[in-house]
Amino acid sequence: MFTGLVMGMGRIDTADNRGAETRFRITPLFDLPDIEPGESIAVNGVCLTVETFGDNWFTCYASRETMSVTSLGELRIGSKANLERAMAMGDRFGGHIVSGHVDCLAEVAEVRPAGESRIYRLAFDSANGRYVIPKGSVALDGISLTVNDCAPTWLEVNIIPETQKATTISGWTPGRKVNMETDIIGKYVERMVAPWTGGDHAGTQSKITMEYLREHGF
Repeated sequence: MFTGLVMGMGRIDTADNRGAETRFRITPLFDLPDIEPGESIAVNGVCLTVETFGDNWFTCYASRETMSVTSLGELRIGSKANLERAMAMGDRFGGHIVSGHVDCLAEVAEVRPAGESRIYRLAFDSANGRYVIPKGSVALDGISLTVNDCAPTWLEVNIIPETQKATTISGWTPGRKVNMETDIIGKYVERMVAPWTGGDHAGTQSKITMEYLREHGF
């Protein structure tokens, strides 16, 4: 599990493409001590497993499935990526629950200034719109952010100067594809209430009616 609080950025040193699969070698651009083989590190919000490591570098493998549903294929030698180690028991929980499993790719549609901050509008497929709510949480390229405003196919986030400096977000321009993970709590709630709402799919008519409530003592 991750929190969406990016520890720092890493530089892509190699991207060894093997068909639809890729093995990355990454150099953290900050102190990342005691790397262990098998540990999980989120790379632009994608949970990857450390295979080998050395003095301030590590390698990780991205499968065909991972490459097909994320923006990792856009990374080139010299590209920077947001890095976060998996949360350890007892760590400060400063962001929100992030699994490192990307739901969809969002596309930067607009960037505009707001004082020292910047507001980014991102578009995404409507299937994920029901999981995005105003003032809720979303992870974009692994960054835990608060949704300022939203609609079924877009959201806006306000990026403060510190986040611009500490992450890759300052380089986002219209057309950029971003890994998006919606709040996992909403997904669990939807699955748990599915037997009473008629299923998992948006648009399904709810079975909860006034007659149903009266029959069950409400």
